[in-house]
Amino acid sequence: MKATGTFDITAFDPTDLQPQPPISTGLPVGVTLMTKVYAGEITGTSATLFTAAFDMSSGAGTYIAMESFEGALNGKSGAFNFVHSATTGGTDRTDEFFHIVPASGTGELTGITGTGALYVDATGGHHIWFEYELA
Repeated sequence: MKATGTFDITAFDPTDLQPQPPISTGLPVGVTLMTKVYAGEITGTSATLFTAAFDMSSGAGTYIAMESFEGALNGKSGAFNFVHSATTGGTDRTDEFFHIVPASGTGELTGITGTGALYVDATGGHHIWFEYELA
């Protein structure tokens, strides 16, 4: 099954959490708490732990995000976790990874497995899709 949707980031809150012991590298590492709201065949909200080594001036870096989603895919409601990451040199997006966490589904999404992707279009719109199965 496949579900597509759009999302808006409704909260982007950097934390003071830093790697310990502190190690100086060419890119600073930070942790941000994010909230997203989804529309389309994917409806609901996610809470995200977003970790990145990133340079704002060049746009270069890598992130990894763990999201806890609650809502519905194609009308089936529940919650589950998914993880995604990517690398950018500032103008590209490479080494993408996206995976639904096994055994994390609840409600009508119990047993969910699969993959997906997300992207930002040329006008700044955020898009996501899941390719999934329900056991």
